[in-house]
Amino acid sequence: MNYSHYSTSRRHVHNIARAWLIAILLLFIALPRAHASVADAPDANLQVSLISYGPGETYWERFGHDAIELRDTVSGEAINFNYGVFDFDEKGFLINFARGQMHYLMDAAPSQEDQSYYIESGRSVTRQVLRLNPEQAAALRDFLLWNLRPENAGYNYDYYVDNCTTRVRDALNKVLGGALKTQLTARAGGMTFRQQTARLMSAQPWLMLSMDLGLGPYADQPLNAWQESFLPMVLQAQLRDVHVDDGHGGIQPLLQSEQLLSPNRLDEPPATAPDLRLPLALAGLLLAAAIVVARRCWPSGYALLGTLYLMSAGLIGLLLLVLWTLTTHHSAWANANLLLFNPFAFLLLPTLWRARRNIAPSRFIDGLILLQLLAVLIALSLHLLPGVVQQNQPWLLFALPCWLALAWTLRRTP
Repeated sequence: MNYSHYSTSRRHVHNIARAWLIAILLLFIALPRAHASVADAPDANLQVSLISYGPGETYWERFGHDAIELRDTVSGEAINFNYGVFDFDEKGFLINFARGQMHYLMDAAPSQEDQSYYIESGRSVTRQVLRLNPEQAAALRDFLLWNLRPENAGYNYDYYVDNCTTRVRDALNKVLGGALKTQLTARAGGMTFRQQTARLMSAQPWLMLSMDLGLGPYADQPLNAWQESFLPMVLQAQLRDVHVDDGHGGIQPLLQSEQLLSPNRLDEPPATAPDLRLPLALAGLLLAAAIVVARRCWPSGYALLGTLYLMSAGLIGLLLLVLWTLTTHHSAWANANLLLFNPFAFLLLPTLWRARRNIAPSRFIDGLILLQLLAVLIALSLHLLPGVVQQNQPWLLFALPCWLALAWTLRRTP
């Protein structure tokens, strides 16, 4: 999952525009100008806004996007600064992505140009004007211009803790003297990383199921509002209740105004995460029943169904093991689904096909089946432990009847 929303052609255009924009912005800083611009406007002329874009249709657009807009209220010039640019053509991009070492860039573009892309795509565009004093607005501008320099623009992307929205959030928190983090940390979040991921990816069920299967206990920790503001829409909503110093010993809302620049024309994500327990439990029971019936009535079909399950379990186990041991995807580490789906499943394949001819399994295979049933029992027992418990009940409900059916049929004759 990521938060970049530039097509390949658009991204290359922005790379050219970005180089041009950096040169112009730095020129504005270095040389006196006859008229004001964002880069050299007086502090009092700077207006700061959070621009939030709703979810898109492509899988990497499902989480929304946002940017910081700096506007010179006198000249009318407005620039959007965002942290969501990546390059598919980067050398080793796919390998780095698989290893969890994703390289993202900060970018800047004229606000109207940037926003027109999302409006044309049917995605909502909302501007929240923030009540920053001139010194805070200038400090934010200086930081963003520094961050835009080629040597500072890159960063190592993380799905949940270092993405295009957390970078925007952190930049705002920096100029607010930590007030944003203090207030959001004190609020409870509404969902976990897993729930938000499933909710937003629900329009693509197979991708949603794959991601849910691959997430470990890290994704189930309780979140506060600061942590949950890794999502643009959550940050947008949370800013409505943030208050800051008014400069006279009192407090005032951080938001000066909020305007929907363009309404959403796409299907809205559901408000809550789908409950996967019943669908996966039914799927597991149906597959288990098919295995048992086929064992008695259709030996070749039994072998094919069993092979499908065991091959899937073994391949899933290999992938989960790789994610844990060979990548920096820490949200996938220590995944209890390894107890349900693991490479030992491959060892049962020859026995499965021999069972078709009523050849009894060896003692080694008997022990392996018992070990797998014990692993499933351990996975069930983990839910009784205190602390963060991995919410993998849907996969437990799917795998348990399948393993019981295989264990029963491998030990029985039709």
